[in-house]
Amino acid sequence: MTFAGAGIENHVVVITGGGTGIGAAIADRFAAEGARVVLLGRRAEPLQEVARRTGGLPIVADAGDAVSVEAAVATIIATYGRVDTLVCNAGGGGFATVGSTDDAEWTASMHANLTTAFTTSRAFLPALTRSHGRIVMISSLSGLFAGPAMAGYITAKHAIIGLTKSLARDYGSSGIRVNAICPGWVRTPLADEEMDELVSHLELGDRDEAYDLVTTDLPLRRVAEPADIAATVRFLGSDESAYITGATLVVDGGAHIVDLPTLAFEKARA
Repeated sequence: MTFAGAGIENHVVVITGGGTGIGAAIADRFAAEGARVVLLGRRAEPLQEVARRTGGLPIVADAGDAVSVEAAVATIIATYGRVDTLVCNAGGGGFATVGSTDDAEWTASMHANLTTAFTTSRAFLPALTRSHGRIVMISSLSGLFAGPAMAGYITAKHAIIGLTKSLARDYGSSGIRVNAICPGWVRTPLADEEMDELVSHLELGDRDEAYDLVTTDLPLRRVAEPADIAATVRFLGSDESAYITGATLVVDGGAHIVDLPTLAFEKARA
């Protein structure tokens, strides 16, 4: 079976935070199918590395700074003439309790995780309106639940889901679809650092043992690879998902369906 218009060859796909982890995997997936990828990020070296293997366009910019993003939009339109999909993937920071978070840390977390999504979405709306394009927001399982000592990150990731719904409601009549993805644990450099911390605290053997520990109660019993998330972004970033908008798609190996109070019974029967 073929899907008319579902291909992404020659589509222009803009990815914030495109230099590492999930963002780099998203670039790889779209480029493999013939899309033209644009990589936005604050560090030139990782962007250039991904650009070399994907044929992408690296643009050094702060996705939360309106002036930087408007300049990036101008460069992309001058180069390609259009934008078909925007992936708001930039994020990070905000890992402390409310009482331990000062004003500067709070502002930095909101900027990295939420302002970047707002600023880039707003800047690309005219181009996406012309192409009847798509926005894919990378939220997190932390956008649905609360982990310990993650106040800024959790708050911002929850807010991204609200931003997704607002954009979908307001711009659906302009032909723009907007959806969010909530990944669970994904094997990325940031997650590797967290696993290394767990190895140290619990005196585990290695990073893989830490990943096994944090996924032991997941139905799929494994951590996600960046390619798993990229495949979902590719679906939402194409016409294969043509009647989906305002949705939040959880990609977490089944973590969100586990009833925590019953885990003791499962382990007792093991």
